[in-house]
Amino acid sequence: MTAQPWSDLLGSPSPIVGAPMAGGASTPDLVRAVTAAGGFGFVPAGYRTPDALAADLAALRATGTPCGVNLFVPGPREIDEATFRRYARQIAAEGEPYGLDLAGAPLVHDDDHWADKLDLLVRDPVPVVSLTFGLPDPAALAALRRAGSRVLVTVTCVDEARAAQDLGVDALVAQGTEAGGHSGTHTPRRPAPPVSTRTLVRDVVGATGLPVVAAGGVAGPDDVRDLLAAGACAVAVGTLLLRTDESGASRTHRDALADPARTATVLTRAFTGRPARGLRNAFIDRYEPVAPLGYPELHHLTRPLRAAAAAAGHPDRVHLWAGTGYRQATTGPASAVVDRLTAPL
Repeated sequence: MTAQPWSDLLGSPSPIVGAPMAGGASTPDLVRAVTAAGGFGFVPAGYRTPDALAADLAALRATGTPCGVNLFVPGPREIDEATFRRYARQIAAEGEPYGLDLAGAPLVHDDDHWADKLDLLVRDPVPVVSLTFGLPDPAALAALRRAGSRVLVTVTCVDEARAAQDLGVDALVAQGTEAGGHSGTHTPRRPAPPVSTRTLVRDVVGATGLPVVAAGGVAGPDDVRDLLAAGACAVAVGTLLLRTDESGASRTHRDALADPARTATVLTRAFTGRPARGLRNAFIDRYEPVAPLGYPELHHLTRPLRAAAAAAGHPDRVHLWAGTGYRQATTGPASAVVDRLTAPL
């Protein structure tokens, strides 16, 4: 097995990347386990304070674990007060069992501490920084690269890939429609047509010639081989790690992934106001038809509901993020997942 394509970009002996799953699933222990098994793990900075991110990085450095960091690029306000308030009233009954006043929740638009996290990564750089939800401004890209980090941008179509190439990024993450969690589309109001990860990888590599990490729909080693054959230099895995020992996913989420009654994943904006793929549940069925765009405002609106429902074991009010390969997510150590995906390479 030649390591050249992925070792050049990530410095790892295998092409498997532990995807940055924000919200608690990607713990430092999970990053460490993926890296120890020969892959390359990413720390999700999304929803973490700068101090919490710094603590995560310090914990990994203490064990000599190299890692990447994923940042959310802030976007413009997508929702007005009247639209937000209408949706808050529509979902208000969901919060009542937990004592939550969703109808009266404040409208919160923030940038997820973008500037402070950039400053942290410039002062205390990591080998690789990936960016999701859009393109950074040129000054931010230049600062990260001067600090010694290779910078990747998540793209969901060829046009986004070309724009990232024009900006001067080092590599791309090609996220296909099958991927679990939030879509990295740069234009959530006008997302590109659905495209499989394999096709997207082939098209993005052909259009840009940049190194590409494939993301989405990985269910087993055959998918890894196919994506590498399509031109990817590495393959990101997220959903397959959610039930592992080192995952920080809630028990409610873990159990839902193994529940035979959960038979499909769907794209939804009902939980966060941005398209994301997860297991179909009653909340999506009830509110997807009326859910507006509006990230991160809807994320902040439903966050206490999702946390309370997860703690109570109520999966029909939780964002059960999952890619199409969720049936192959197994329990046990994360190292076993990496070994299974790389054994035939």
